[in-house]
Amino acid sequence: MGFSTLLDIMGSVLGGGILLLILLRMNATAIQNNYEYSGERIVQQNLVEVVNLIEYDFRKIGYCNDWTKTPDPSLAIIHADSNSISFLTDIVTPNNPYGDGVVDTLKYYVGPTSELTNTPNPNDRILYRVINHNAPVGANLGVTQFKLTFLNSAGVKITNMPANPPFGIASIQIDVAVENPAAYDNNYSTDNRAIWRQVRLASRNFKLR
Repeated sequence: MGFSTLLDIMGSVLGGGILLLILLRMNATAIQNNYEYSGERIVQQNLVEVVNLIEYDFRKIGYCNDWTKTPDPSLAIIHADSNSISFLTDIVTPNNPYGDGVVDTLKYYVGPTSELTNTPNPNDRILYRVINHNAPVGANLGVTQFKLTFLNSAGVKITNMPANPPFGIASIQIDVAVENPAAYDNNYSTDNRAIWRQVRLASRNFKLR
């Protein structure tokens, strides 16, 4: 075996090694891209699910199929702070699509990050929805922020909330952020979350009867 043959073999091994590294790198990149794109889709879908539920319930603040049961719109919200809210409404069911005419209490709040130890994301929380005095029902959809800002009839933020209703709330700004519960390579930067904000009249029932 001559020296040129050894050079050819070494060159072939080196070239093959470089090609193998390129293929491995391309495969790793493809896996990462697929994981990230799938994660982004999951985040967007989770955000849509959370927002649809919140909007559906918040539109019915102060609503009751028998309006005489909630005659004073200013008393529809019975508790309010930056991370939780409780209000009067009439829960609809398949048997009562417009409600049963009995006033219910609905509460939203988020739990601490320490509750979700089974997800790699250190920022996600459980968003709880509680009907009357039933057990809280939580949704683990990667929610990292559920923030409520309350505005009066002049559009000014209410900074000193009264201890008891009426609170003088005319509008609610809702901020929701959702992240992937298990992001690729534990990348939980703010660039990888989906944010939704809406400033809206919480319910027509605040003013109309």
